[in-house]
Amino acid sequence: MGIKDFFVRKMMERKLKDVPKEQQEQIMSIIDKNPDLFKKIGEEIEAKIKAGKPELYATMDVMKKYQSELQKLSQH
Repeated sequence: MGIKDFFVRKMMERKLKDVPKEQQEQIMSIIDKNPDLFKKIGEEIEAKIKAGKPELYATMDVMKKYQSELQKLSQH
């Protein structure tokens, strides 16, 4: 795991702190498969939030954009 992957993982762990441990592990295993995708998703969400969009809506918009890629990762 490179330093970039480490920071992506730590950021996601903070975001998932209220999620049950078992689900956290599932999510983290998907993130480990393609950390660059999740970094890009995080950056796009942050940009939308900074532009004034509420976090929930920003997240939903970006996740819809990457839905097919996320589904492929979860199936492997």
